[in-house]
Amino acid sequence: MEYEDIILEERSNVATITINRPEVYNAFRPRTVVELIDAFGKVGWDNEIGVIVLTGSGEKAFCTGGDQSVHDGVYGDGQARGTGGMPVEELQNMIRDVPKPVIAKTRGYVIGGGNVLATICDMTLAGESAIFGQVGPKMGSVDPGFGTAYLTRIVGEKKAREIWYMCRQYSAAEALEMGLVNKVVPDDELDAEVDAWCAELTQRSPTAIAIAKRSFNADSDNIKGIGGLGMHALKLYYETEESKEGVRSFNEKRAPDFRKYMI
Repeated sequence: MEYEDIILEERSNVATITINRPEVYNAFRPRTVVELIDAFGKVGWDNEIGVIVLTGSGEKAFCTGGDQSVHDGVYGDGQARGTGGMPVEELQNMIRDVPKPVIAKTRGYVIGGGNVLATICDMTLAGESAIFGQVGPKMGSVDPGFGTAYLTRIVGEKKAREIWYMCRQYSAAEALEMGLVNKVVPDDELDAEVDAWCAELTQRSPTAIAIAKRSFNADSDNIKGIGGLGMHALKLYYETEESKEGVRSFNEKRAPDFRKYMI
């Protein structure tokens, strides 16, 4: 597959997958997600690769979730596979299923679906500029699987509900305190820090790590089924005027009025 939205690089037994849409804060459209799945598939079972790094292009954002300019009831033109026109759940499952540790390298905004991707990665390293948070209920959306249920396992019930219900933003230091990231360093030291973690990981037994990853996942794999069911409900929700109001208000740069659509 020829990539338009991502960059795949391989060096010293490390594969780096970069979402390359800085003009929209690395928000993903259907093609982006399909390309990410293809890239993870290529390197995830390559015996020469010991670690996968997921990051975003530029300094402003790791990823800010779904591109709202291609979202009106469903994402894209309806031709892409996946519930709601974008195979997000397939990508989430791929990140968990590849038998390699996946590190999220985060700078700038780590918001919405981008925050979910960072959450699902095995480990997350952050520059001091990183800002984490969810926007779903402000935008007429939600992640009804790993983005909610798995987040709860990481930060606890009360904090996870706060993150989703309140749609606040959290600094890298706050994310570290709640267990959402593994380490925070100055932005200009982030690349070197990630390289150091990767160098250490590539010295570990790949089979032992693969077994450990599957063992960790076994405890939360039931969320996969919950997410599949939830994504179908989300597709129906996206077709409602209540959900569309979130997208319209965002594009029109005004506060949403969800209440007028309540039955």
